[in-house]
Amino acid sequence: MRSKILFVLGLAFCLTPWASPPLALVAGLFFGAVASHPYPGESRQISKYLLQAAVVGLGFGMNLQQVLRAGRSGFVYTAVGIAFALMVGTAIGKLVAVHSRASFLISTGTAICGGSAIAAVGPVVGATEDEMSVSLGTIFMLNSVALLTFPAIGAALKLSQTQFGLWAALAIHDTSSVVGACAKYGLPALAVGTTVKLARALWIVPVTVATAMKVGSKTRIQWPWFILFFCLAAMANSYLLAGLPVYHFLSNLGKLMLIFTLFLIGATLSPAALRKVGPRPLIQGVLLWIVVAVASLLAIRAGWISI
Repeated sequence: MRSKILFVLGLAFCLTPWASPPLALVAGLFFGAVASHPYPGESRQISKYLLQAAVVGLGFGMNLQQVLRAGRSGFVYTAVGIAFALMVGTAIGKLVAVHSRASFLISTGTAICGGSAIAAVGPVVGATEDEMSVSLGTIFMLNSVALLTFPAIGAALKLSQTQFGLWAALAIHDTSSVVGACAKYGLPALAVGTTVKLARALWIVPVTVATAMKVGSKTRIQWPWFILFFCLAAMANSYLLAGLPVYHFLSNLGKLMLIFTLFLIGATLSPAALRKVGPRPLIQGVLLWIVVAVASLLAIRAGWISI
């Protein structure tokens, strides 16, 4: 009963004016540390679809031309970045002796889009439930750190809105944390970060297909349809009765759904889940994330990557 009451209070906090993506995540982490989750399975399932709905809702607040420009420019960067992350991740996984399947899942999650990529690739490579849990736990922990620290780092380094959005999209794992960090930094950063991140998420399909061909798997591939609906929402806001009040409402609703998503994600990270991750996969995930984050930041500051 105590856990249910605290869980409901956490959800109620998400509806208050004081709630923001970082604070919602902190509230979820606090809940996960002091109480047992009353609905862990339902929470994971709901947060998955809630995130997709949030991204579509945020599309109603964006300009399609800006979306296409960012996505087109980010395509090459993401292709190079994904190949780089997969190679470095594989090398680090061997160095710290992480099981090959778990190592591949962590590398793929870092390279593309966190939990979504792991969920798509895991069944293809025949990953066990424990391997999936370890990989997802590692990625979600690093997502939490990124969401809470990236805006402060960006401000300290005096990154422009475009630079920060691009850096967040290339260096943060999950779409939810990219959107949350960029929303904290500013609306221009949110537009850039979301579009480049979604362009990066599209690589779930070719990477999953290539993996299936390599291992000979016939597992059904999960297509990221919400990216198409995000583009349609941006198209409506840009060309179909632009500035309509309902678009503003849907955009704000998307931000609210993102806050709920981050609370639900944080609430699933219990001490037991953290212990299950263990040191080796976490070491691989941290080292790979540092390499990707630093390399992408240096490239952006040097002007090699821009929009």
